[in-house]
Amino acid sequence: MASEPRLAHSQLEDHRRFFTPRLPSTLAGAFKTVVGEARGAMGDKEKIQALFPKTYGKPTLSFEAADEDEVPARPLRVGVVLSGGQAPGGHNVIAGIFDFIKRFHADSVMVGFKNGPHGIFTGNYLEIDDELMDKYRNMGGFDIIGSGRHKIHDDKQFADSLRFCTELRLDGLVVIGGDDSNTNGAVLAEYFAEKGSMTSVVGAPKTIDGDLKVQPFIPVSFGFDTACRTYAELIGNVAADAASSQKYYHFVRLMGRSASHITLEAAFQTQPNLTFVGEEVQEKQQSLAHVTQQVVDLIVERAAVGKDYGVVLVPEGLIEFIPDVGALIGDINEILAPGDVAPTIEAVGAKLAPANKACFDFLPLEIKLQLLADRDAHGNVAVSKIETERLLTVCAEAELAKLKAAGKFAGTFSPQFHFFGYEGRSCLPSQFDANYCYALGYTAGALISRKENGHIASITNLLAPVEEWVAGGCPTTMLMNIERRIGAEKPVIKKALTELDGRPFQVFCEKRARWRIEDHYRNPGPIQFEGPGSSAICFHLQYELEGAAAAAAPPAAKKARK
Repeated sequence: MASEPRLAHSQLEDHRRFFTPRLPSTLAGAFKTVVGEARGAMGDKEKIQALFPKTYGKPTLSFEAADEDEVPARPLRVGVVLSGGQAPGGHNVIAGIFDFIKRFHADSVMVGFKNGPHGIFTGNYLEIDDELMDKYRNMGGFDIIGSGRHKIHDDKQFADSLRFCTELRLDGLVVIGGDDSNTNGAVLAEYFAEKGSMTSVVGAPKTIDGDLKVQPFIPVSFGFDTACRTYAELIGNVAADAASSQKYYHFVRLMGRSASHITLEAAFQTQPNLTFVGEEVQEKQQSLAHVTQQVVDLIVERAAVGKDYGVVLVPEGLIEFIPDVGALIGDINEILAPGDVAPTIEAVGAKLAPANKACFDFLPLEIKLQLLADRDAHGNVAVSKIETERLLTVCAEAELAKLKAAGKFAGTFSPQFHFFGYEGRSCLPSQFDANYCYALGYTAGALISRKENGHIASITNLLAPVEEWVAGGCPTTMLMNIERRIGAEKPVIKKALTELDGRPFQVFCEKRARWRIEDHYRNPGPIQFEGPGSSAICFHLQYELEGAAAAAAPPAAKKARK
């Protein structure tokens, strides 16, 4: 069951609870819907269309100010569910929905399904009223109704979800979640449409990993800004410690299984000596030996100028991007998917392809065991449990020992390990996320009031002041393709990886050589809610939007810019 309502707040939390987020001016009064182009899917269009005949090919939508509202006000009944892992700002999405439907009609009702999608098909819910909502405005966490990683996947669960939404007379259901959660929401929207349900299903893009996005409609997922700033504060502290003690190498592994967005933003914020970007490692087909050599080279070069210390950032999913290790993980996933092979070194090793077996045999015992440990929700290797930073240092220490024996390395290497993950998921949302999430929630409410089904809330023009942001929605199926999950093909929202030809990575490449030997450590400090830095957006988003704007500029403007 969901936790009891919050019983205590700190001074800062009490102050933040009474902060009123700003809104795009188009949503502040009466507005109308502007219909854009119909959209297909990200990939595998024919397969996605066959799976989603009712919701495929919908248009993008945007809202514009109007003299009077295009739909008559009436009481709305809206359900909301928090799905998947926490991300800062989730409570503000709910607050935005709540405030919109209450403004739309004072008798509107919000229902919160407890502990994720499981609450929908079991009918486990509570009513969110003013008193409860006011305890959670601008707060971190998901504890107003709890979250969960359940999926609605079998016929009975779909039928029960429809039954409870019908019994509650819901006009809409808002799924607040990441790529998998919004994929599940898209399937639910299709099912409801097929059954002629009055309940619209709308999504809100959540994940601190930053891999749920598509330009220009979803520039960033909520929670990314706050999580990156939280990790950056910790890394900045660690970097200051490294420069002070001058005897430790701090290896920091950061959340982000499939994409290196968090690690890239943390690098911009703190300017470490070495940062691995998984997508670059994959693109350049860098083997485990090559990645290890980069660590060794850094240590040797810094030792030559008297620096036996440094800071190295490692994305959580790096190990999957290393081609030989990635191929090994893929092979292990396929071997264990049917469930008829014991997850032991001997049993799995006997089934591996020869090249993968050679890589497996090379790995330290503790890494082998981590590769065979509990699977994630999709039946794949639980990458977050693999201590990639330790793997790299074990391999580096072996190479450094050889160099020392040959008289080519006279320094010392003392590694310290950190994994920053949960620390960034439930903190107080930054000023950006507080405003962004509230606008997403308001937009989701607006989509439901217009009876839109199968859309995900969209806020764009984020480089401008909040009042100039553009609200709307894009069809969820537009983000989808077909991927292999648990040994079978499944429709899923395609993860947005780091684009090596994108502006954020290009800017990083321009800067990283200078950070390597010289100490340019930057400590951004804690998140600011007022004063200097409080209104800034993260570097990654700024560079990406600037790059998108430059790419979209007319030829004459591009020439002038050069």
